[in-house]
Amino acid sequence: MNTGPFSEFKLKDIYLKNRFVRSATWEGMATETGEVTPKLIKLMEDLARGEVGLIITGHAYVDPIGQASPWQLGVHRDELISSLEKIPQAVHKFGSKVFLQIAHSGIFAFNLEKKPGLGPSPLDIHSDFRSAKGVGMTKKDIKEVITKFGEAALRAKKAGFDGIQIHAAHGYLLSQFLSPYFNKRNDEYGGDIRARSKLVLEVYQRIREMVDDFPVIIKLNAQDFLDPGMSFDEMLYVSKLLEENGIDGIEMSGGTLISKEFIPSRTKKIAKKVGEIYYMEHALRFKQKTQVPLILVGGIRRFNVCEKLISKGVCDLISMSRPFIREPYLIRRWKQGDLRDALCESDNLCFKPALMGEGIYCYLEKKIGKNKEKTIC
Repeated sequence: MNTGPFSEFKLKDIYLKNRFVRSATWEGMATETGEVTPKLIKLMEDLARGEVGLIITGHAYVDPIGQASPWQLGVHRDELISSLEKIPQAVHKFGSKVFLQIAHSGIFAFNLEKKPGLGPSPLDIHSDFRSAKGVGMTKKDIKEVITKFGEAALRAKKAGFDGIQIHAAHGYLLSQFLSPYFNKRNDEYGGDIRARSKLVLEVYQRIREMVDDFPVIIKLNAQDFLDPGMSFDEMLYVSKLLEENGIDGIEMSGGTLISKEFIPSRTKKIAKKVGEIYYMEHALRFKQKTQVPLILVGGIRRFNVCEKLISKGVCDLISMSRPFIREPYLIRRWKQGDLRDALCESDNLCFKPALMGEGIYCYLEKKIGKNKEKTIC
C-alpha cells in the first residue's frame, strides 16, 4: 500500500487526494466587513490547482469583538454564507478539499475602538511584537462565545465547506483559556489543565450539536513557550480528552504572539537538518499516546523530509503555511519531479503587504520578479 506523501488519506468520511495541507494563514484579502473577495477566491483556486490536498482558510472570526486583524474573513452572521460558499466552489473544481478555520482572538482583538478585549482574566501585556489589554470574561460572555462558535460551524457547513478547524492555538481566545500565562481564573474554567480545558471541550461539544457528523479538527499548541505556559503533557491531556469526544484530527503547532523567538511564524531561516521540523519530538510522543490523525506544521521545507515523516508514521498529514505564500504550486512542482526545497526563506516579509491592505504575498518573489509558477496553468 502506498503510504507516501502523495497517497490518499481518509479524514473522517472525506478522502484527501494527498497528505499535504495548507495551514491556516491570515490572508488580509477579505473586505472590511469580512466578505470574500475575488483576490481571496483566486488564492484558494491557485492552491487547489497547485495540488494541495486540504486547504484550511485563514481564521474566520465568529464574533466582531473577536476579530484579530484588518481584512479578516468573517463567519459571524448568516448574510456571509453566500459569500463564503464561493471558496469551496472554487476549490472543488480542482479536486481539493477545504476547511474553514473558526476563531476568536480574545485579548488580542483588533482595534475595538481601543477597548480591552475579552479574555479569561484581566491582563495588560506589552511585548516587542504585540501588546494587548484584556478584561476577564463573565459566565454570560463564555456562554455567548460557545454559542457563536456553534453557529459559525453551522454556517460553514451551509456554505459547502468540507469541514472546520477550531483555532485553539497561538494565544488566541481558546488557547488563552488553556494557558496558565493568560488564565488566572479561580472558577471552574481556571486552575489545573482539567479546568482550563473546559471551554475548549464545551465549544467542541456545541459544534458537534450544531453540525453532528461534519468533520471537525482542531489546532493546538505543542507548548506555549511562555512562563508559565501550557506544557506538552497538558497538550496531550487536552488531545486525549478531545479524542474521547470524537475529534477528527489535531494540527500541532506552537507559540503565541508574545513568545519572542518562538512565535508561530519563526523568522529564522530554516537550514537543512538544523531548525527544521519544529515539533518533531512532540509528534513522536503524540503518536505514542493517541490514535487521532496528526497534522504536523512548522519548519517543513523539503520533500524528502515529507517522505520520511509520512513513511515513518511521525504524522498523518503535513501542513505548511509560508511556503505556499511564495509557491502556491509547490505540491504540483514536487509531484512533477522538481524536488528542490521550498523556496520560502521564512523572513515574514509576506505579512507586511497584508497589513497595508494589499493582501498577503511573497515580498521577495515579487521583488526579484521570478515567480515562474504564474505562467503555469
